[in-house]
Amino acid sequence: MKRLPVLALLLWVCAVFYVGIFLFVGGFLLVRLEVNRSSTCEDVLLPDSGGDFCWREPRFRRAVVLIVDALKADFAQYDPGNMSPRPYENKLPVIEELVSSHPAHAGLFTFLADPPTTTMQRIKGFMTGSLPTFIDVGNNFASSAVLEDNLVHQLVQAGKHVVFMGDDTWENLFPKKFHRSLPFPSFNVKDLHTVDDGILQNIYPTLKGDDWDVLIAHFLGVDHCGHRYGPDHPAMAEKLTQMNGVIRSVIEHLQNDTLFVVMGDHGMTETGDHGGESQKETEAALFLYSQSPLFPGPRSQLKPEVVPQTDLVPTLALLLGIPIPYSSVGQILTPLFPLDGQTTSGPADLTQSEALWINAKQVNRFLETYSSMAKDISPESLSRLKADFTRLSAQYLSTVQQGRPPSPEVLRSMQGYLTSARETCRASWAKFNPLKMAAGLAVLAAACVLCFVLSELSAAVVSVDGVGLRAPAVVGLVGGASVAGLQAASLGHVDAAWCLAAAAFSSEVVFLWRVPGISSASRASQRLLRFPLLVLFLRCCSLLSDSYVIAEGRVVTYLLFSLCLYVPLRLNWEGFLAATTPPDAQKPPGALQPLALPAWVVRREGGVLLVCVGVLVGSLYLSLALHGCREEQGACQPSPFLSPLARVQDSRRRNLHYVLSVAALGAWTYLLYRWLCHYGNLNHAGAAVFAARWLLPLASMLTGLHWAASSTPEDRFRSLAELIALAQVVLPRGVFSLLGLGMLLLWLDPLTVFLKPRALAHTRGPSRPRPRYRASTGISPQAELHHLIPQLYQRIRHSLEDGVTKEGPEEGSRPAVEAYGLGTVYSAPLLLLYGLLGLGLLLLHPESMAPAFLLLLMEGGALLYLHATSTTLSSQQVTHLNSFTVPWAPVVLWSLAATQFFHATGHLPTFPSIQWSAAFVGFPQGHTGTTIPAMLVVLNTFTSHILFAVACPLLLFWPFVCEVKSGHGWRGGTEESEDVIMEMRLRENPQQFSSALLHLATRYLFVCGVQVFASVCAAAILRRHLMVWQVFAPKLMFEASGFLVSSAFVFVGVALVMRVDVAVSRLFKRLLPESSR
Repeated sequence: MKRLPVLALLLWVCAVFYVGIFLFVGGFLLVRLEVNRSSTCEDVLLPDSGGDFCWREPRFRRAVVLIVDALKADFAQYDPGNMSPRPYENKLPVIEELVSSHPAHAGLFTFLADPPTTTMQRIKGFMTGSLPTFIDVGNNFASSAVLEDNLVHQLVQAGKHVVFMGDDTWENLFPKKFHRSLPFPSFNVKDLHTVDDGILQNIYPTLKGDDWDVLIAHFLGVDHCGHRYGPDHPAMAEKLTQMNGVIRSVIEHLQNDTLFVVMGDHGMTETGDHGGESQKETEAALFLYSQSPLFPGPRSQLKPEVVPQTDLVPTLALLLGIPIPYSSVGQILTPLFPLDGQTTSGPADLTQSEALWINAKQVNRFLETYSSMAKDISPESLSRLKADFTRLSAQYLSTVQQGRPPSPEVLRSMQGYLTSARETCRASWAKFNPLKMAAGLAVLAAACVLCFVLSELSAAVVSVDGVGLRAPAVVGLVGGASVAGLQAASLGHVDAAWCLAAAAFSSEVVFLWRVPGISSASRASQRLLRFPLLVLFLRCCSLLSDSYVIAEGRVVTYLLFSLCLYVPLRLNWEGFLAATTPPDAQKPPGALQPLALPAWVVRREGGVLLVCVGVLVGSLYLSLALHGCREEQGACQPSPFLSPLARVQDSRRRNLHYVLSVAALGAWTYLLYRWLCHYGNLNHAGAAVFAARWLLPLASMLTGLHWAASSTPEDRFRSLAELIALAQVVLPRGVFSLLGLGMLLLWLDPLTVFLKPRALAHTRGPSRPRPRYRASTGISPQAELHHLIPQLYQRIRHSLEDGVTKEGPEEGSRPAVEAYGLGTVYSAPLLLLYGLLGLGLLLLHPESMAPAFLLLLMEGGALLYLHATSTTLSSQQVTHLNSFTVPWAPVVLWSLAATQFFHATGHLPTFPSIQWSAAFVGFPQGHTGTTIPAMLVVLNTFTSHILFAVACPLLLFWPFVCEVKSGHGWRGGTEESEDVIMEMRLRENPQQFSSALLHLATRYLFVCGVQVFASVCAAAILRRHLMVWQVFAPKLMFEASGFLVSSAFVFVGVALVMRVDVAVSRLFKRLLPESSR
């Protein structure tokens, strides 16, 4: 068997796909250019000011900014007529009291966030006044310092003392900027109190002191409560009530020259998540208050109901007497500034016209600088904005020179200019690099063609020495090096993306040009018109529609159901579900004759086929009850099984869910154990069997205990709080350790074959005595006999007896050997790895997801038996004999099942649906780095991709596992062909075995790859679509990430098969004499 060449080919194919994805994403999701310039007090922005505005007395000398993370706009509203408020309603009455009793001193607004609605991006937004880009969401795990001009930098430059306490994200974003800093760890979403309690211990002493000018406190309890319990939970009521008390207490400490700001950075969905751009996620609350009049305008001047978060930056800057940050595109909140000629508390207060002029001139300066550094804002838009600013500038300056205030029309023109500038930047900063996108599309398209050709010509490719990779590798290296040299000579630098593109594309072209039998592959392209690939084509087309992407869970379920019904319908159409008649003597001698299966075999396989279809349909139907809901789906209600048991308030329902989860966990373990036992794979005393017999059940038991500890209500067992906290650390880490040990042992010793010596009879032939069987196998002797691979042992005995005949009676004591479990020697380790991985991934999900994992196991088993039965019935046709290839239908079904169970485990291709709580399984106190939590979240998100990918080789083995034996010679008529040798048939044909593995792996990669290609095409074609950032861009990111994970674990599965093959080779070398090999 050619092991390394096959693995090298798979690695190369995956690498080509990775390069294509990297290229396209690099052109589609570019980060906007950051302007590293800062505003200064020397900027003369007022006409005839005789200096700059920094020298003017600021309206407010101090400011207290309270960020209540995830303070949704609804949370701050108060409805006195609501007699039965929900846990998050009417919990902040202090805001309503101040707004209604002191309208000139207080104001409540909807604070509109720009997506992505993750904490780090929101902090950047309301500190710099700039707009984020989509790719910024990926940085939420690792906050990097803000390089653009921002409020914190301007405050420090003005000599103000900024004191911070709370979320440690600020310390990462603004290192060494604070006069005093008290950061607390923020990533542990299960911890509702540490950050908030730390702030409360320090905020009041700080307010009483004089060593601060601006105090920033970032509370996290509300956000963490939403992540852990959701907004509709008593814990949320407690947290909001606590925040109400904080606001009331802080107000009591304020002086007349202090501005008080309370705001949320983003909202939350009904499940407590955020990150996307739905209304519930983008609408936060903003509350402004001061002991002195804050809104000096007349009552007739209406306050805006909605304030974009970018508008806070210029407003706070001018109120505190510091320059507006250079890159801000926000607009001042005009009701906070007096009209011209209106009396104010101080003669130096900026009027609305002065504030708008400073704001407009600052934005114009930024646009001029940015347009000189980057070309992503269209010239037409820049010309229009420049003309607007020139016109309003002339109008404003002429009125100032005439000594009269600007007219309301001029003020509206400046506001319109600022709004237009912001919207132009928002539209332009979704910038694309069409050349990189096109290169990525080309490389991905070539990779899909490459996969198809490899799957069709796997036998020819494997038969070539070196598998034809030498020339593509050399040409790829030369192509990449040539592009690097040209770039270095012409541009002075090297862009790695284009070097990789050249290397990947040139290697693909050379391989397709040199591969043997390419003409036959082109003829095989007619097979693309087969029904399974038409289903795959429909699946790819659905990715171009936002409606189908939103309803993807049900769309994939329908396609899976349709293709499932196609299999028995095709068999019936071709006559394989009826016992065939004897060969027709009237047919010409050269015509194909059907090979008759016995009637009882056809009836039995037909019954198995119907049972598989029934189990599959039942699993699909039940899994629909486990789906989540997107924000766009309106009245959709997410499954109650998606909530952790700790969120369930009804004790009966919580207990019922726990019992169902433990029962599903036990069934998962039992079914895997029973299958291994049935095929004789648990008789061996090796490491893999130890993992199956002991480690897997023990890990299951610890998982059940962990669920019991994590679902225990904190308020009911306070006396056991320390023990429960210890259990939440020890139990999951114990499970991870056991499963890791099991997988290590499986790799080191993957054989599950039991060898039993038996005294040899000196006679040969049918009089040989029947062997006796161990009673410890747990199954009947008849079943044991069926799975002993009789002809294999017969060959071993023949070889040994030949040695007796030739070497004399002194060698007659050489024992014959019986091997249990050899018929499933490849599939058993794969299934054990599947069980170990599945149990570890289940631990990363909510406890109630255990039934979903059981349905996943049942659906996977039904697909395997459906494929095996179809192969058995199709073997009546001569063209199906001795074929190791896996048809398209099971491969497409396998891939669709992976996508379907992505949704059935509560996941969605949206960022708010990411189950961040997985990062804290076994680590309730949080992490010191970001690698482990990121890895745990990835494993949780792509669980179904991992399980179906690593088990993909089972599609090759299962028809041999279920091989039928009959005494009527239906498999060819010879005595040897009647033997049921199961997976040893692959071992007897190592060349075909290698090509079959390559064939299956490349087909699966092709099916996954064309879906990535379809997502890429959708994002490229619809890049200006209204829903691109809400639907198509997240779908692209999840589809691409899913392919990366799937391809990696397909490689793991194939590598394990080859590891087993090495072990089998060593076993045979020990068993057979040199002369008989």
